[in-house]
Amino acid sequence: MTSVATRIDLLTGKPAVLPGTAPAPSTCSTDLAASPWDFAPAVSAGYGPGASEADTVPAGAPAQPVIPEEYQHASAEELDRRIAAAKETLGERVVVLGHFYQRDEIVAHADFLGDSFQLARAARSRPEAEAIVFCGVHFMAETADILSGDHQSVILPNLAAGCSMADMADEDSVEEAWEQLMDVLGETGDDGRQTVVPVTYMNSSAALKAFCGRHGGIVCTSSNAATVLEWAFERGQRVLFFPDQHLGRNTAKAMGIPLEQMPMWNPNKDLGGNTAQELQDARVILWHGFCSVHRRFTVAQIEKARAEHPGVRVIVHPECPMPVVDAADENGSTDHIRKAIEAAEPGSTFAIGTEINMVNRLADQHPEHTIFCLDPVICPCSTMYRIHPGYLAWVLEELVAGRVINQISVDPATARDAEVALERMLAALPR
Repeated sequence: MTSVATRIDLLTGKPAVLPGTAPAPSTCSTDLAASPWDFAPAVSAGYGPGASEADTVPAGAPAQPVIPEEYQHASAEELDRRIAAAKETLGERVVVLGHFYQRDEIVAHADFLGDSFQLARAARSRPEAEAIVFCGVHFMAETADILSGDHQSVILPNLAAGCSMADMADEDSVEEAWEQLMDVLGETGDDGRQTVVPVTYMNSSAALKAFCGRHGGIVCTSSNAATVLEWAFERGQRVLFFPDQHLGRNTAKAMGIPLEQMPMWNPNKDLGGNTAQELQDARVILWHGFCSVHRRFTVAQIEKARAEHPGVRVIVHPECPMPVVDAADENGSTDHIRKAIEAAEPGSTFAIGTEINMVNRLADQHPEHTIFCLDPVICPCSTMYRIHPGYLAWVLEELVAGRVINQISVDPATARDAEVALERMLAALPR
């Protein structure tokens, strides 16, 4: 696997040695070379180094206190040994879940590695575990708490590991949008179906998942978004899709829904910046949100990859903007990307449009292929990067000592409504 030193070089945007590409200047903060405890406590307006650093952190976002110095000063090798030893001591009492976007030093200790859909299932697959340590971001840990047993504690190693996209749709804004939509459209159409079915992407708070549960809606992931939209259209005339506009647009467009029937909802404008007639004519109303990592990919990057690598296969995540998805050979979830590479004939060349940690890992795991990231400027997810081995060692050793720290708990009323929407999601199997 890629060494820690090499990984830091890549993450800080130092000249990358990618096949057929020239070194590119960095636009990412060099603070990525620092450990998360060096910058996380000081972050107030933005998310810190990485692709999301320019996004605004909402008031009240979780903050992570500084962890004990012994974890800050320990070498990578010592942290690796301590994590392994703590896991061995805890045995089946703990299960560690890791998202594909985590750094390799964390993935090495994950009992399950997957995308958000797979990890939602994994959260309930070890009922004997007393603790679920979720190496991902806050909304994922909330989902694990909702789906796990009452006897289980869900732990997020770094409480500051949030998601800028998830923060682009808050409960008050969605409730206000819903009230305006009901004023214009009413609750039930002439055909007896709901006028609007709310669909929230997994990348959202437990409160928004609960909103969907209360209003006949559902949660989706990038793996099952098409199945979920089909489910919603069976029950309603329109969909309100939040918070990621790009996943909603790309999925609906692939289903044959014209762009003129997909107006954008800007929560800062009356009727989201639309007329009543535009909302009447809509099939999918898209929230004004996005992923800062996937928004970095461009058609120009795809054109460059094709010019420099004839026969390259371009695969991008559906959180990318529509022109990028249209220009790619295919798009799909992180698991789709992984499976496509695993199934390819040796000697294939791939240009991938998703988070850099996963792209580098795939390149390490498949030396029989040429695999590189479309974006020559390495800029990872700001908050996924905050799950440092120091934090993982800390929470695990605290468990060994009988202490549960950084526990994520969703209040019972919210959890009850959110579970309704999540169970619908789990039943909507990806195609």
